[in-house]
Amino acid sequence: MDQPRSSAPLRAEETGNPDKTPRTERGRRTLRKLLDAAATEFGERGFHDASISGITRRAGTALGSFYTYFDSKDEIFQALVRYMSEQLRDHVTPRVQAAPDEISAERIGLESFLGFVREHKEIYRIIDEAEFVDYASYRRHYETTVERMRQRLEAGAARGEIRADASEVHAWAIAGMNVFLGMRYGLWDADADIADVARIANDMLANGLKKRD
Repeated sequence: MDQPRSSAPLRAEETGNPDKTPRTERGRRTLRKLLDAAATEFGERGFHDASISGITRRAGTALGSFYTYFDSKDEIFQALVRYMSEQLRDHVTPRVQAAPDEISAERIGLESFLGFVREHKEIYRIIDEAEFVDYASYRRHYETTVERMRQRLEAGAARGEIRADASEVHAWAIAGMNVFLGMRYGLWDADADIADVARIANDMLANGLKKRD
């Protein structure tokens, strides 16, 4: 859990404070270590019991390094929600984009999401706490996730791969299904075959619950 999660370049918005965006690769590595350590600290202890000293201890950095990038525990938490949301996007998107059609894309997207949750189980606690700690970040996480899904459905409909009236409502419905499947089979059950879970959910998505003759 304390190992770095990503080597991708940090975006300015992930730092929480654009004025403190690192200018060097060494600074970006330190910032990433702080964010990864914060994911573990908040994931294990929760926002209120987590501490800045706990984050820097996990990151193996001096306490002063924290204030080079963040002004407070609230600020790094806000940045962490964005950071994890971007990590999830970067994990799932390339796999989805390589799918042969929209129905397959939703199966691959769910399977990739379940795999991500198993590797980053702290994401559920952090996102759930964001509802009360930083509601704007909480809402942004879901809205941006669903907007990507809506655009994907719209493109699939335009190609004739799915029903023409696929809309934002459909995107939210799929997202809701994925969130709870992630909780059940990503967070709670490490033994379930996530490929099979994704296949079953995808079959329901493609064919509904109508009785088959």
